[in-house]
Amino acid sequence: MKKSMKKNAFVLIIATLLAIVFLLPLIFMLFTSFKTLSEAMSSSALLPKEWTLENYGSIFGIAADVPVIRWLLNTGIVTIAGTVLVVFVDVLAAYALARLNLPGKKFFFTMVVATLTIPGIVTLFPMFYIFRELNLINTFAPLILIYSANTMGVFLVYSFLKGFPKDLEEAAVIDGASLWQILRFVIFPAIRPVVATLAVLTFLTIYNDFLWPSVVTSADEMKTVTVGVANLVQGANFVNPGRMMAATVVATLPALIIFVAANRYFVRSVISSGIK
Repeated sequence: MKKSMKKNAFVLIIATLLAIVFLLPLIFMLFTSFKTLSEAMSSSALLPKEWTLENYGSIFGIAADVPVIRWLLNTGIVTIAGTVLVVFVDVLAAYALARLNLPGKKFFFTMVVATLTIPGIVTLFPMFYIFRELNLINTFAPLILIYSANTMGVFLVYSFLKGFPKDLEEAAVIDGASLWQILRFVIFPAIRPVVATLAVLTFLTIYNDFLWPSVVTSADEMKTVTVGVANLVQGANFVNPGRMMAATVVATLPALIIFVAANRYFVRSVISSGIK
């Protein structure tokens, strides 16, 4: 019993130390955002000697020259629309591949798996040229549509459906349910944990994406928060670490809140899911 307690205490201490190591940059970022300009430039202390909100005021104030709110709004539109599109398309595609008798189904599934081996950078410039020829640069279209073809999500849902028994679907067919009703009332509740995982991963991927938004957006009013914060680092605000950190805190907070809330929902879904 004592050995078990000592082992658990040792694991807890190691986990706490690792958590502190990983959280230290975030903690330093948060405290630096409350430092004055002179202290942020000269002091490496963790806690500020003089607390101030001037960095946040320069972002959200009436005379703010940094459109952080606009960047957050753009990111919210792109992230939510992209996540919904990915979940909708991937669930339908995976269900079709796993359940419907389609001609060439094995070939299409093989192509889906094969695309997982293609690096995203390979398709970056071809996609850019396509959207440029369509005059869609600096619009929401390339920021949202680029995420619709998420083959990893298709493979994830497909793998779950292949192990899911067909008894409930057959019973629903006998009761006169349509294909859409089966998908909505039988399949979707069963794959809810998988969909939750896919939604969380997609949300974080789109929210944190920098490369693609930086390629297809150049106007300030169309930039996402990752591109906007990167421009702060490269621009005149490089001499104001406190302002940079304040913008980074504002950019990080929504994703952190969504992740914590969605992660808790995902855990509850896994615990309460199952075939009854």
